[in-house]
This record gives sequence, C-alpha cells and structure tokens, in this order.
Amino acid sequence: MNDADGMCECAGEKNYCHTKKVRSKEEHKKLVNRLSRIEGQIRGIRQMVDDDAYCINVLIQVSAAIAALSSFSKELLAEHIRTCVAEDISNGKYETVNELAETVKKIMR
Repeated sequence: MNDADGMCECAGEKNYCHTKKVRSKEEHKKLVNRLSRIEGQIRGIRQMVDDDAYCINVLIQVSAAIAALSSFSKELLAEHIRTCVAEDISNGKYETVNELAETVKKIMR
C-alpha cells in the first residue's frame, strides 16, 4: 500500500498482492511500544542467562515473553481484519479471505 488512502499500488493487477500497510501514527506507536517492551523482556532473559539465574526463573520469563508475542500477534491480526480484510472485501477483492485463512492456519500450528 503506497498512497494516502492506504490502497495497494497493485490493486488493479490480476495477481493481487500487498507489500506494505500504511498505519496511522497511533497504531504504529502502539505496535512499536509493544515490541520495545518485548525486546526488553528478551534482553532481561539474556541477562538472566549471563547471570546464571535459576532455570525455573528463566523459564517463567520466557513464558511471559511468549505470551507478550502472542498478544502482539493477536492484536496485529485483529487490526488486519478490521482494516485490510474489511476494505478488500468491500472492494470485491475476496481473495484476501483465502490469504487470511492460510495465514490463520500458519499461526495456529
């Protein structure tokens, strides 16, 4: 997606594709903040390993980082459905539903 209204530059092509998503400043900030917190968690886990922390304590922090990534993924997927998928369906581009279904299969492994 490249133009101001978020439309993909290839929307008129037969082989429909998306390579970019124009996000609002608010959405971008929210996503980046979440990722920054996750990066901090990962750095903390690394420090725990460097400090020879007890295995159970490290595992608990790993579990928290996995949960944070899962939460991030769910929020990103929900936003994708609310914006990209809904827009494409309203424009008659139903192949996005197949793309979404395949993506959900991959992330639910």
